[in-house]
Amino acid sequence: MRVSEYFPVWDELSAEQQNKLNSAAIWHSVKKGAMIHGGTEECLGRLLICSGQLRAYICSEEGREITLYRLFERDICLFSASCVMNNIQFTLSIEAEKDTDFRVIPPGIYRSMMEKSAPLANYTNQIMSARFSEVMWLMEQIMWKSFDRRLAEFLQEESILEETSTLTITHEKIANHMGTAREVVTRMLKYFQQEGLVVLSRGKIQITDLKKLAEYNKNEN
Repeated sequence: MRVSEYFPVWDELSAEQQNKLNSAAIWHSVKKGAMIHGGTEECLGRLLICSGQLRAYICSEEGREITLYRLFERDICLFSASCVMNNIQFTLSIEAEKDTDFRVIPPGIYRSMMEKSAPLANYTNQIMSARFSEVMWLMEQIMWKSFDRRLAEFLQEESILEETSTLTITHEKIANHMGTAREVVTRMLKYFQQEGLVVLSRGKIQITDLKKLAEYNKNEN
């Protein structure tokens, strides 16, 4: 994918600015499971996702993780370069959930271009606002939505992403996504199995009734 495809405001940039972005974008390829950004490292830069799937998450001092959002083809990751945004410190970790190709625009170059281009700065602020909205939505789900409904929704989303009703995922991994303990996930999955929603086996979860799972997620319990 061309760098221009990531920026709807591309035609509002000067030829010099376009050339600068094109030449600055460094190509990277990583395998599934690779850690791209550890959260405490120096500012990485803007990520332009070409293919694959990344997971952006935060980690508590106790080591508990929670997924904030995922990144797919054509997405831009801003918080990997939080140093570009004034007064924002965001310790975000990023790992590859699938083999992924992406480009990185160094933070210094992107910052200088934002300072010179109002369209680019405005578009960047739009993306940042959208990401913060996603994070706030997640916080509301954690605070107000029961865990069983959150888990039902998570399993539905995973089934759609992987295009299969048999999920190869551990209880520990689900706990990391959802910001809870593995034991909580295991207990609820066993309940789902008793209800006929899933069948559990080592490292796998087979969704046996996706329709019932969707209905379960809609119901207030």
